[in-house]
Amino acid sequence: MMKFRFRRQGNDPQRERIKQDLFAFNKTVQHGFPNQPSALAYDPKLRLMAIGTKSGAVKVYGAPGVEFTSHHKETATVTQMHFLLGQGRLLSLLDDNTLHLWEINVGEGSPGLEEVGSFCLPGRPGFESTSATRVTVILLKRSCDLLCLGTEGGGVHFLEMPTLTLLDTQALVHDHIMQSVPEEYKCGKSLGPVESLREHPRCPNKMLIGYSRGLVVLWNYSSRKVENLFLGNQQLESLGWERSGKTFVSSHSDGSYMTWPVSSALSTQQPSTSVIPYGPFPCKAINKIVWRTTESGAPLVVFSGGMPRASYGDRHCVTVLQEKMQVTLDFTSRVIDFFTIHCCPIHSFDNPSALVVLLEEELVAIDLQTVGWPTIPCPYLAPLHSSAITCSYHISNVPPKLWERVVAAGLHQSPPPTWPINGGKDLALEPKHNGLLLTGHEDGTVRFWDASGVSLKPLYKLSTANIFQTDCDHNDGLMQGAEEEWPPFRKVGCFDPYSDDPRLGIQKIGLCKYSGKLVVAGTAGQVLVMDLSEEMSAHVINIATIDLLQDREGFTWKGHDRLAPKTGPISFPPGFHPFLLVQCMPPAAVTAVTLHAEWNLVAFGTSHGFGLFDYHRRSPVLARCTLHPNDSLAMEGPLSRVKSLKKSLRQSFRRIRKSRVSGKKRVVVSSPTSKVQEANAQLAEQAGPHDVEVTPVQRRIEPRSADDSLSGVVRCLCFADTFLRDGTHHGPTMWAGTNSGSVYAYALEVPSQEKFSEHSVEAVLGKEIQLMHRAPVVAIAVLDGRGNPLPEPYEVSRDLAKAPDMQGSHSVLIASEEQFKVFTLPKVSAKTKFKLTAHEGCRVRKVALASFTSVSSEEYCENGLVCLTNLGDIHVFSVPALRPQVRYDCIRKEDISGIASCVFTKTGQGFYLISPSEFERFSLSARVVTQPLCSVDVDRPHASAASVPVSLQSNGTHRVQHTGDEIQAGLSSPALDSPNSSADITLDTTGDITVEDVKDFLTNKIFKNKADRGTWHPLF
Repeated sequence: MMKFRFRRQGNDPQRERIKQDLFAFNKTVQHGFPNQPSALAYDPKLRLMAIGTKSGAVKVYGAPGVEFTSHHKETATVTQMHFLLGQGRLLSLLDDNTLHLWEINVGEGSPGLEEVGSFCLPGRPGFESTSATRVTVILLKRSCDLLCLGTEGGGVHFLEMPTLTLLDTQALVHDHIMQSVPEEYKCGKSLGPVESLREHPRCPNKMLIGYSRGLVVLWNYSSRKVENLFLGNQQLESLGWERSGKTFVSSHSDGSYMTWPVSSALSTQQPSTSVIPYGPFPCKAINKIVWRTTESGAPLVVFSGGMPRASYGDRHCVTVLQEKMQVTLDFTSRVIDFFTIHCCPIHSFDNPSALVVLLEEELVAIDLQTVGWPTIPCPYLAPLHSSAITCSYHISNVPPKLWERVVAAGLHQSPPPTWPINGGKDLALEPKHNGLLLTGHEDGTVRFWDASGVSLKPLYKLSTANIFQTDCDHNDGLMQGAEEEWPPFRKVGCFDPYSDDPRLGIQKIGLCKYSGKLVVAGTAGQVLVMDLSEEMSAHVINIATIDLLQDREGFTWKGHDRLAPKTGPISFPPGFHPFLLVQCMPPAAVTAVTLHAEWNLVAFGTSHGFGLFDYHRRSPVLARCTLHPNDSLAMEGPLSRVKSLKKSLRQSFRRIRKSRVSGKKRVVVSSPTSKVQEANAQLAEQAGPHDVEVTPVQRRIEPRSADDSLSGVVRCLCFADTFLRDGTHHGPTMWAGTNSGSVYAYALEVPSQEKFSEHSVEAVLGKEIQLMHRAPVVAIAVLDGRGNPLPEPYEVSRDLAKAPDMQGSHSVLIASEEQFKVFTLPKVSAKTKFKLTAHEGCRVRKVALASFTSVSSEEYCENGLVCLTNLGDIHVFSVPALRPQVRYDCIRKEDISGIASCVFTKTGQGFYLISPSEFERFSLSARVVTQPLCSVDVDRPHASAASVPVSLQSNGTHRVQHTGDEIQAGLSSPALDSPNSSADITLDTTGDITVEDVKDFLTNKIFKNKADRGTWHPLF
């Protein structure tokens, strides 16, 4: 009997409405420190800070939760930024010599940052070349109605604000200044580019103009005359006024700074003092200097650079100097810019309260009011990459008890900060549930972050390096000795890209949020089990060794050695205390780990096999070797670069030969089955209805060789209370999946809570599954009788979750790189499957089970299988039917590190690295969306020069409103029935409209509307 599988034509309107209430893709906010910052600005009235980057991004920050982000049209470096004080407007200069005016949208809808104007200074044929009109410095007057532009040609141009209108008749040309310069100073040379412009603090019509050659001019804008000349003999770097306007300070390329008196009469002045702070030997340039007055009498001088060129020329420093107190803040990355937070001009003194320094890799704030000038911890913009991130782990719905204990442990490490940049208001509601993001790092640390809201706040830092014998203590001693010498260096900041030992790197993390048990596994096969304690303690760590090779002959480990643990008691501050170290042998990197605190078991896997350990009795339960006889590459370790070229070529030719043979067989063979298939195809074309689509042909996937390198790598582990031996008795089980498509299921005999100390845990192999194409197993999950994922440990016993259905038959979901498959338990017979690689031509990289709650009703929710592929797109499938629901383009397929770093949450959100220092947060749920919701009170005396009527999110993502018909027509998809149905279907991608097509459609539509109205186009 011939069978046909046809897809029904058209959409199910009811199901489509449900899907719209469940799923929606949004990139919501970016966490971490901006990648490659290049410019800094501060608004003392609104208390907002802005950071520009080399990629053209503009980010504005205020109080925690107050964030605005946008991006220039062109990918160009932001070289300078200035706020229009109190107006919520920002001016940016790019390295392509264009000026851009930004405005915080405080109107109806979501607040955002939008560009409202741009300007490029034109060249003047016959007078100045194009390079001569390149802007070198910007001065925005305090009245915010005039913008002064210094150029490479020595001219100063003026623009009316905020319309960005060039006042061509008011331009100050180079020749005008030269007329006032003494003949002996001219010497036939030009003055050079304009290096600095500074407005007089008391007379708004006057400003200092500093030229590269060293000349400084006090210029009166109203009378257009030079009032004072200051003849410097060193190349100028920057200028800064003293608050009264009677003195200013200049910094120079030879590492000196000079103070200059300013008289009322027209005269030529000489510096009153000239100081080389780190002389007398040649020093590097002082790039920027500020002079702040204090009520104590002694001014506070802050400058960057100026280090002795020969001995400390490679240091990145900012010096704070007041009377006899001097501190050289030594950073580990380049200084971009800095500013001080001080009193407004109506006060008699500056009295600076804080110094904020933007570095290439982090932001550092210094408390200038506390003795010793300590650092202020940042509540956001923390450098996630202070040590390179090696893994991530997210915990949703953290219980209040665990949350409070983690926060308390973090407060012991650093007190709560009083952050000085606190402008704006965070209007977002308090999150109903707290979320933790744990990041493992190359230096052996695990950092805990508050991922509940917009700001990723650091909570607690756990270090594992003190458990092992490393060179840390010796290096610290050398550094302390160096700090006592001159200059008075003080190490500031937490960015440290160098690891003392790469074996310390964290590879996998697991946390039980109800018991507080934490497991951390590293690069050298170390598995640490920890408990959360509120007190300090000093104790000896129990050490156990498990041989995963099981005395198998013919294998010799060629990789790195194990880390040597310290002997004797080790002191630990309040927080997570390790009480057990399980060392895997050979000491290969741990590739999978899982924890079941209710059974007191921890399971771990490497490239050689997997093990099971009872941490209550401190005894091993199981060790299984998964190596294939030809797995020689697995014995070389991640830090070894040795690879047999001969073997690699041999394997490549073997695959080609197999592919040719299998291809020929498919062509030559002519069997009755093939004739039946040909007849089926003809009948489908002739007799089949024309409005029905036939299932598309699947791609042919070649089976992988069993002797491929690293086939024994353990990719995933999980515990489950399910039916494995028979259909009437359920019990604890452990599942392991490998790189060669093998799945091992063990039945565990776990004693009751009262008999944990008397009886040991036993493990018996119950099932062994081998996937047909030997594709690596990415994830394993057991589903109950209703198709729901099993609850976490302690959730049922503590009445925190509904008990799983133990009456119906359970099933196990196995996700490989090529397909998803559901098997019934305990018979392990195939129930449903979806061949992702055969249909989509992509491979699975990340998989997670998530719960999606409807926007319309909080009581309605569905479980979904979320999948990220190697092409960077995300698919959501129903569970257990494995029916495709939605598909979104999320990450560029070229961004391999971003795809590898992605981590999903159980509520339908996710994180991935867009740079070494930034996480991009996205949401797949229509209900659970974490995005900035904030406001800023601004005072704008002038109307905008132009406005773009586009509603913006506060992270700068453009939102365009459309009717339901447009959405339905532009985003039509094949009919998808209810996820409760488990019928085998295929995903038809023929003729699908991609997200890029939709973007092009919407962009063209908006551009057309704008053109019809005669206004300028919105910026995408």
